[in-house]
Amino acid sequence: MKRHALVRAAVLTSALLATAIWAPGASAAPTRYEAENGVCDGTIDSNWAGYSGTGFCNTANAVGGSVTWTVTATAAGTATLGLRYANGTTTDRPANVVVNGATAASAVSFPGTGAWTTWVTKTVTVPVVAGSNTIQLAATTANGDANVDYLDVEVTPTPIATVYQAEDCTIAQGVVEANHAGYTGAGFVNYDNATGSYVECSVSVASAGTYTLTFRASNGTTAGRPLSVAVNGSTVNGSLAFASTTNWDTWADVPQTVTLTAGANVVRATATTANGGPNLDKITVSSGGTTPPANPMAAAPYEYLGWGSPQDPVTVMNTTGIKWFTLAFILSDGTCNPAWDGSRPLTGGNDQTQINRIRANGGDVMVSIGGWSGDKLGEKCTSASALAGAYQKVINAYALKAIDIDIEATEWSSATVRQRVIDALKIVKTNNPGVKTIITFGTTPTGPDSTGLDMIARGANSGLANDVWAIMPFDYGGFSGDMGDATIAATDGLKNAVKNAYGYSDAVAYSHVGFSSMNGKTDEAGETVTVADFQQMLAYAKSKHLGRFAYWSINRDRACGGGTDADACSGISQQPYDFTKIVAQYQG
Repeated sequence: MKRHALVRAAVLTSALLATAIWAPGASAAPTRYEAENGVCDGTIDSNWAGYSGTGFCNTANAVGGSVTWTVTATAAGTATLGLRYANGTTTDRPANVVVNGATAASAVSFPGTGAWTTWVTKTVTVPVVAGSNTIQLAATTANGDANVDYLDVEVTPTPIATVYQAEDCTIAQGVVEANHAGYTGAGFVNYDNATGSYVECSVSVASAGTYTLTFRASNGTTAGRPLSVAVNGSTVNGSLAFASTTNWDTWADVPQTVTLTAGANVVRATATTANGGPNLDKITVSSGGTTPPANPMAAAPYEYLGWGSPQDPVTVMNTTGIKWFTLAFILSDGTCNPAWDGSRPLTGGNDQTQINRIRANGGDVMVSIGGWSGDKLGEKCTSASALAGAYQKVINAYALKAIDIDIEATEWSSATVRQRVIDALKIVKTNNPGVKTIITFGTTPTGPDSTGLDMIARGANSGLANDVWAIMPFDYGGFSGDMGDATIAATDGLKNAVKNAYGYSDAVAYSHVGFSSMNGKTDEAGETVTVADFQQMLAYAKSKHLGRFAYWSINRDRACGGGTDADACSGISQQPYDFTKIVAQYQG
């Protein structure tokens, strides 16, 4: 992430009324349907190696050339389809995915794979009904479909949530009111301004398991109003953050994953400060601990502990509701060895202390490796294996779940280093199943430049299953347009690049891309990113379910004042944490 110009040269409980009873469900393992067992309007061939089963479908070379399967779903929901195909031509062979007679995905791209013996998988998500479904791949051009080997189907049942209105619960030190707009049911609970005031609800589920309690609440003050959440008398989160929602008519959802027993459970939400709790509208119970947040690390703004009067991360968490941080930067110590800013040790210092504090308060971190200034590991480590070893030291130091490779400056300009980073991340992914990788780089207002396109292509061609490709949509150089619009246009351009390189559907491609903006005045004269721009970005990220919404940086999330330099503030008029509060609303 580019630092401000000034530092670029430096190294840096009662019975409730409920609307439904939850029927728990889980995503089943994929079921494979071979093309030769479906209805192929062409021929079942076996003249190209690499197929599974006894052959593959070679459809008619015509618009509407198709292969059709009958698929059984145990419940209605969203089916992830894995279509394995080969296209030995250089011409795309798009096709519609038709489910139960209706087009569910239009003109899905099936580009050339280089040879008829090279098979790849195209992923598409479509809705299905409980029971029997017909799924057809129908060509949209006279070339017909690509050769189709099989269809993998994995169905995620549509959740049925149970809603419990807060006003129907037991209330201690609080009242039911209806004087602010936007609530559901008959009203909401206004906690008394007292530590220990609470709302207690009886929540029933059909079977024991992991569930998500989603609290819908408003907080019209500027201070956080955390609640201690307990289930059946045991505290599951002693300080669930309810950040400011700006006014009492604005409501926000705050999730908490819990374990519930079959039958009745007692859920109590207790105010932990003298301000009391937020206004509480309702609690929604859903299964699996996944709704929401679908991806809590998707909202992880940068904080830099080495300069810029870093703001206390626990205060940031309690005030804004943010749970994840991207801590920057890991650099080379002059050799192929990682260190904070190239000088501070990985363990035993303030950096580790702050990570421990964040985790002790219910949050987590990813670490950013790279940045604009200083010696880069990608250059000092002269092989992919050595670079992977350096990355591994960082992962091991903090048992990380994700790393961010912020590739800029001389690392970015070298094709050799770009490939080395790709190859090193492949090793990291192999050695650390489940660890997420993010690659962050600059962009133009319409999407990646030629170097960015090259980086993505290298990832796809090398088989790197990178989790998120993230752009930095600022520092354009002479750009005078709307920064919110430019961020959206640039991210759409990124999506198209990733989609084309990896053969993803639009929805899957969006889930693999994101952006990291900059708040307030950027490094370019006349270029300013406003709070309104961030609100526009939030709406866009939510609509596309992006893999990342971050920004540089929490250090700057305040107006400038006496004693703070430009690297520790946004340079615009704002309230403390305006930008972080917006990012905290994103859950993937």
